[in-house]
Amino acid sequence: MPEIKIVTEVAGRICATLVQVGGTLANDENVVVVEAVRMEIPVLSPASSTLTSLLVKIDDFVAEEQAIAIVAH
Repeated sequence: MPEIKIVTEVAGRICATLVQVGGTLANDENVVVVEAVRMEIPVLSPASSTLTSLLVKIDDFVAEEQAIAIVAH
């Protein structure tokens, strides 16, 4: 199965992780939530997949276009 890196489109603080490693994701399902400029922005799965690695944890700060998770499609 090919792996896909999920990246965030905004810089900010991780305020929620919604799936555990090994969990399944539907297309466009929320993986984590980034708090930026007092807004909560979901980071979505690009395809139906299985979460193989979560690269961030709650309260981590992330940069724009930073990889936050890896999924197997």
